[in-house]
Amino acid sequence: QVHLVESGGGLVQAGGSLRLSCAASGDIFSGTPMGWFRQAPGKEREFVARISSSSITTYYEDSVKGRFTISRDNAKNLVYLQMNSLKPEDTAVYYCAAGGWSSFPRDYTSWGQGTQVTVSS
Repeated sequence: QVHLVESGGGLVQAGGSLRLSCAASGDIFSGTPMGWFRQAPGKEREFVARISSSSITTYYEDSVKGRFTISRDNAKNLVYLQMNSLKPEDTAVYYCAAGGWSSFPRDYTSWGQGTQVTVSS
């Protein structure tokens, strides 16, 4: 398993930006696809974005396409989620995940503790 720690969340006004980071332990990181998910109060955890081990392939949930960008730095064991043009409906706890390659949380085996993102209107 990969140990994951997210950071970078906070409170931002609608239209603003945040960059989330996820630090991963372990020397297998460079060969591991990574994903970002989010969970709003009272809702199920949902897929946001994922990136292949080589960064060649990325996928996004429809509502964040064109606003969010996932990237990674394998030399530093980091994966990022750049979030622009934030909307109040983006408010959620954001989680970094490893061990899967799908849009379903059940397919991922390693999770971070989450970081809160709050977008005010």
